[in-house]
Amino acid sequence: MASLLRSIVAGPRSRHPEAGLDLCYVTDNIIATSGPSSTYPQRAYRNPTDALVKFLDYKHGTKWAIWEFRAEGTGYPDSEVYNRIKHFPWPDHHPPPFALIPNIMASMRDWLKGPESEKGRTIVVHCKAGKGRSGTSACSYLISEEGWTVEDALTRFTSRRMRSGFGSGVSIPSQLRWVDYVDWWTRHGKVYIDRQIELLEVHVWGLRDGVKVTVAGYVEEGKVIKTFHTFDKQERMVMDVDSQKIANSASVSDHLSEKALPLQGSNCQNDPSHPSYSSSIYSRVAHESDAAAVLFRPERPIVLPTSDINIDFERRNKATYGLTMVTSVAHVWFNAFFESQHPSTSPPDYRTPSVTKADPPSADTLPDSGVFEINWEAMDGIKGSARKGTRALDRLAVVWRAIPETKAGLMKIITEPSVGQPVPESKAADWKNANLKSAAETLGKDLGLGTENPSSANVSKASSTTDLSNTALAAGRIDSDSEAGVKAHGPEGEEDIPHPDHPAISISEPASIDHSLSSVDDGTPNVDLGIEKMRSPIPDPGMKSANTQDLPDTHGQLP
Repeated sequence: MASLLRSIVAGPRSRHPEAGLDLCYVTDNIIATSGPSSTYPQRAYRNPTDALVKFLDYKHGTKWAIWEFRAEGTGYPDSEVYNRIKHFPWPDHHPPPFALIPNIMASMRDWLKGPESEKGRTIVVHCKAGKGRSGTSACSYLISEEGWTVEDALTRFTSRRMRSGFGSGVSIPSQLRWVDYVDWWTRHGKVYIDRQIELLEVHVWGLRDGVKVTVAGYVEEGKVIKTFHTFDKQERMVMDVDSQKIANSASVSDHLSEKALPLQGSNCQNDPSHPSYSSSIYSRVAHESDAAAVLFRPERPIVLPTSDINIDFERRNKATYGLTMVTSVAHVWFNAFFESQHPSTSPPDYRTPSVTKADPPSADTLPDSGVFEINWEAMDGIKGSARKGTRALDRLAVVWRAIPETKAGLMKIITEPSVGQPVPESKAADWKNANLKSAAETLGKDLGLGTENPSSANVSKASSTTDLSNTALAAGRIDSDSEAGVKAHGPEGEEDIPHPDHPAISISEPASIDHSLSSVDDGTPNVDLGIEKMRSPIPDPGMKSANTQDLPDTHGQLP
């Protein structure tokens, strides 16, 4: 039954349901894998931790170590991987707090190239699906420590991790933006200046009816996304054709670039034939056919603790019986430091190698304000996908400024630790996935019917609303979307990885499920294991599990 569950969850991924492991060799010393688990029910459809450890021991002896990025919890205790693990967790479907990047890169570099390193060492990166967070980190390492171009790093990860026709390995726009930030950081001396940021104004062109706008950022070392402000109707000003500037507006409006779209005229009267969510935090500014240009200006300062900023949009229409219909979900992350140095509106030249160096940034010459601009099409969608629902806006511009350095601690100059220096590590999340429910509630948003609950405005949500009354089914639904198209790969790029127990069996050989009924009409699907067809769940007597005890014992601790 466990093998059947793994086959169903794997979907189009290239893996053998009994003997296979969901992993790929990005390079000969970097492995990306989906998150293993030691607890039920997850290990019924995920990589069992003991099977992964056995494989790594067999292939790499004691020369492997794990870097994990799961804010929701690893799913296994550190002791099961010999405490040979580094923790840098952040939430799924999001880019990392950039302050983590220098330490992630330095710790990987020291393991592979440090004074105590030895030939043949291997890094194993994992998040949940081994795609977004793992791919962001793996590509960042290739760019910052190996001199790869952004294009080459992303192409390599996709070619090794994804099956043809299933898109890119790193596909979330904000994560791709962070990879570009890493490239700029590498070129400029690996210096990052983190500051507290005040958000001054949010300009939205083409705003539709019923849209909630929130501002969020990272707290607790990046493990939690916190909502710092939700705009209400008192903070909205609708621009008409004669009002290019609001009366008594601050000078920050002048920061908007000349490329910004002109503010379109709109009728501020509500259309009674077009019902919208009644809460004051949802916009009621215009009918769809006459979308508004709106300026959001907070009544009180919005100060974020770091330069990582999230702007989130949700559009709702009033339903009935205490329910609302969510029709749009989108959000975007940007980093004020990098946008002040290298705006995302200026496309980077991915063809230039990262070894091309430039002067590092200086705190004395750092711009103290700026504007981030983005179109609706380029924003992040539901669970990191491109799916956002109906259009909620056309274009966004965020005006911000750095908090003046009036007291200690407001500005942090962060550099990559040198070889031999101690590298700080984040505190691990609860390995038993105790954070799973809170993570899903914090990040969860999806289209469709939702509960009319004003308290939800206090939580930043940017993925999918999931009913966690059945945690196993919820985890399966989330995982299936994240892992579509993932495949396995060997260290030389081969797609057929011999299983250590069964050299004739490929770890990466795909399993296909025939949903037609078998000859016995009991509703059991036929499973094609790539070797012969068998009627699930009866196993082939000659096939052994990935948990087989036949592998040699090469367990060991770090020297």
